[in-house]
Amino acid sequence: MSTERPDNDVTGPRRRRTPLAVASVAAAVLLAGGGAAYWASTASGGAADSGSASRDKAPVLALDSVAEAGPATPGDPSTPPPGIAPGEPDPNGPPVVYRAAGQLPDGPDEAAVHRATGTVASAEVARLAEVLGIPGTPRTVDASWVVGDEDGPGALLKVTKQAPGTWTFARTMPTKPCDPGKMCANQSPPEADGQPVSEKAAKAAAVPVLKAVGQDDAALTAGQLMGDVRVVNADPKVDGLPTYGWSTGVQVGPDGKVVGGSGQLKALEKGDTYPVVGAEDALKQLNEAGKAKGDASRDIGGCATPVPLEGEPKPSDPQCVPPNGKRAPVTQTVEHAEFGLALQYVDGRQTLVPSWLFHVRQGTGGPESTVTQIAVAPEFVEKPTAPTPSGDRKATSYAADGRTLEVTFWGGVCSTYTASAEESAGQVRVTITEEKQKNGACIMIAKELKRTVTLEKPLGDRTVIDAESGATVPRS
Repeated sequence: MSTERPDNDVTGPRRRRTPLAVASVAAAVLLAGGGAAYWASTASGGAADSGSASRDKAPVLALDSVAEAGPATPGDPSTPPPGIAPGEPDPNGPPVVYRAAGQLPDGPDEAAVHRATGTVASAEVARLAEVLGIPGTPRTVDASWVVGDEDGPGALLKVTKQAPGTWTFARTMPTKPCDPGKMCANQSPPEADGQPVSEKAAKAAAVPVLKAVGQDDAALTAGQLMGDVRVVNADPKVDGLPTYGWSTGVQVGPDGKVVGGSGQLKALEKGDTYPVVGAEDALKQLNEAGKAKGDASRDIGGCATPVPLEGEPKPSDPQCVPPNGKRAPVTQTVEHAEFGLALQYVDGRQTLVPSWLFHVRQGTGGPESTVTQIAVAPEFVEKPTAPTPSGDRKATSYAADGRTLEVTFWGGVCSTYTASAEESAGQVRVTITEEKQKNGACIMIAKELKRTVTLEKPLGDRTVIDAESGATVPRS
């Protein structure tokens, strides 16, 4: 992180602005501390001068209902089941109040959203596959490009055809050794000593991959370890602004070879420009959203600590709440604020939206995490449509290729699932149907599943809706 931050430092100078009317809007918040998760609520805040962004021309940002779980660990193709992602506030926990350690900056007067559009070409996939050392020609599997072994040992690269071209790569060990003196196809490198490579070596191994996906100028960190595998996380700058939620992760094995990774292949394009609020107003919105969340979660009283399992020690200090009372808020310190771009879902599409990135310290000497708050002026933000009370959204994401719609969701390993779609001019409503196993015992394990639906017409710009919850399904 740069030490020269005249506009972003919490102790930096401020430029005074003409205040505008306060509007009540939905504040989309992204919280992360090793992972990320989204949530939305009603908040208010002041808007900045519009500058050259015309209120008559710039469209309102229609923020979608938020996802239940954060994205996969950067560089890790295996995503855990939905739940509370690392760094996400426990919905049953106390509200959080953020306090700035110093004066907050104003930032710019306006900024543009960015998103990837179009489809990924076979040549783009082939270029990445070549860098990763995967032989073969990209082939179509449902709504994705695939290169390598779909089943069995070797290496596999999978890229969704639709922008932003989400890609995952994994290399596996062969099931049996090669014949002496012969080189097997897709043979994995020999076993190393189990010691992770240095950060410098990991970054050097990741550079060709990052260049192939157009992020060779991204800021790199390599402190994350997954056993003896070191993960290089690349956070690109877009229009000179830092980004959050658009990372590329590259896994480097103990032998210095790339063994896995994930990211986006399509380049971002500049969209509409919006007036934005300063860090002080954004922090107020963040705290007001947290206060609204806390007011809505009164407790009837009692202890929140669960009964321990047999053999587990009993907690010495259970978390108790007074009858009909509220949990006391937890204060966290904002040590530094940056103006940047954070990932949100807008009309079902992944979009980098102008946001304030608050670097937060959890307690005295605690770990640092990043909390982001959308910075677009409130009158340009539309409240997300809340899911209906009928249940949680089953479909977590989708990919499309012409008339092929591939829906991703979480389900049990002992059930059979089918997907169907009801089409109209503006949307496609997807229904996930579960048929549970009738006889025999079943282990309670969730698994990420995909089902393909053939549409009557290509999806085009139509919105995909989960029929059970009524929520917008984001593109994968």
